[in-house]
Amino acid sequence: METAIESERKYDVPADFALPAVDGTGEPATHELEATYFDTPDLRLAAHRITLRRRTGGTDAGWHLKTPGDGAARVEHRLPLDRSADGVPAELLAPVRAVVRRQEVAPVARLRTRRVETPVRDAAGRTLALIADDTVDAEAYGEAQHWREVEVELVEGGPEVLEAVERALLAAGATPAAGPSKLGRVLGGRVPAPDRPALSARGTVAQVQRYAREQRAALVANDPGARAGDEDAVHDMRVAIRRLRSTLKTFRSVWPADRAGRLRDELKWLAGPLGAVRDAQVMRGRMDRLTGDFPAAHDRLTHGLADDLDRGRRELTEALEGDRYLTLLDELDAAVDGPPAVGAGRVRRRARKALVRADELLAEADERTGDDRDPHLHEARKAYKRARYAAEVFGKPGRRLAKALTGLQDVLGEHQDAVITGQLLREHAGRAHEAGENGFDYGVLHERQRRAGERALEGLAAARRAASRRRIRRFLG
Repeated sequence: METAIESERKYDVPADFALPAVDGTGEPATHELEATYFDTPDLRLAAHRITLRRRTGGTDAGWHLKTPGDGAARVEHRLPLDRSADGVPAELLAPVRAVVRRQEVAPVARLRTRRVETPVRDAAGRTLALIADDTVDAEAYGEAQHWREVEVELVEGGPEVLEAVERALLAAGATPAAGPSKLGRVLGGRVPAPDRPALSARGTVAQVQRYAREQRAALVANDPGARAGDEDAVHDMRVAIRRLRSTLKTFRSVWPADRAGRLRDELKWLAGPLGAVRDAQVMRGRMDRLTGDFPAAHDRLTHGLADDLDRGRRELTEALEGDRYLTLLDELDAAVDGPPAVGAGRVRRRARKALVRADELLAEADERTGDDRDPHLHEARKAYKRARYAAEVFGKPGRRLAKALTGLQDVLGEHQDAVITGQLLREHAGRAHEAGENGFDYGVLHERQRRAGERALEGLAAARRAASRRRIRRFLG
């Protein structure tokens, strides 16, 4: 499947609009396009700004799936028309499975477009952008519409090309499009809001529910990238799950106890394969940096991590394709979009309790020495992470505390990374010894990690003081 980043701008124009002169424009070409758009009965794809269509005619005929990208950009997934002629290709449904769930995907709109496409080229003949002057006839739910619009899509040019073309179009009478897409225009008010408001919630309870919905949205948004093995998406999806589990635990009174507990268990299950993939990705990069001067150790370590990563990706794909995952998403929707439990409250008190518990665990670690201290520092780190997520719930009042806790968590995290790396080095040193290889390199590397862990803890006292300031904790009471 081909993937591309689409960067374009759309403009509404009157029926008698005359395309203005733009420097570098070439000869226009006319195309007759026919497109069928697919969605669920309740228009879930449109609600999430996702477009799925089958188009004939023009230079890019085929199946197209467009998903939100950074800013105004969109990610477009493409397949040729000779694939799965009897229905939507499975390769295009997989990236949106978290949105459509078990719903059937069927045609919801049909558009016929007469497109006059004009290239914008530089002096070397490179196509910088395409200006598409579209006259559209559309039908959806038995209603017909007709309009004209202009699209400008970047090809090899930069943002300055879009700006220059836009200035010319606006001067000629065009206006920025009122809607984001042709499909959005033809569907109109039928498209639902993607997130329903919390029911019967006020004050801090509503803040908890809003935070949980934001994490649910992050989980779903990163699903396609996680399926593709994108490192950032795997990380962000894993973090969203951590935040959800932490919120369900810290503020468990907001939800019925049985529902919160079951969701935490299911999110923990999903975090397993995500963690296996992410940990292997991170450790592989760490080993690349660490073992550059030790080729034999590098080969053994990276080969093993590559196997771990392949296995983790297979397990993650299996989890995301399974019915258990879809059930988890349905239950998560019911929890974060539904009314709070009877008696929900004392939110600030519960956040304060999470912070005090983290302080206690770090104090307990102070009483330990040597290797015995490491697991206690790790538990404190996890507790401060939960406290940080709790602070994030409160928005602006919690930002300074969350930032300070992030600094403390990072110090403890650097130490824990060194501990885990050292454990991996010891494990592979044993394997190398059994294979008759020289284990000296592993000893050198292990000592480096021990020292790295010690250096990390040199910043602990300062990070601890910063996170303990009364003025940034005061909002919790």
